[in-house]
Amino acid sequence: MYNYELCLVLKPSLEDDARNQEIEKVKGYIERFGGKVLEPIEDWGKKRLAYEINHIKEGFYYFIPFEGVKSTPNEVESFVRIMENVIRFLIVKK
Repeated sequence: MYNYELCLVLKPSLEDDARNQEIEKVKGYIERFGGKVLEPIEDWGKKRLAYEINHIKEGFYYFIPFEGVKSTPNEVESFVRIMENVIRFLIVKK
């Protein structure tokens, strides 16, 4: 098992419940593909983006540490990429 971290930027227009649902959905993807979400999930709150993306100037930042096999990040990425409320994401190996 390898350690990874997923940085997720969600749209600023989302309410608390909608953001929590998106995070739970991502955690479900990680677990579906052989990973395990590690605690704690860091919530950095609403931050200004370095540059405007599709006329959006800020977003909610989350850092989700997880462990998984080599294929886990690619599988998770394929589903996170098409999530409507995700502005940007990045998965890195720790």
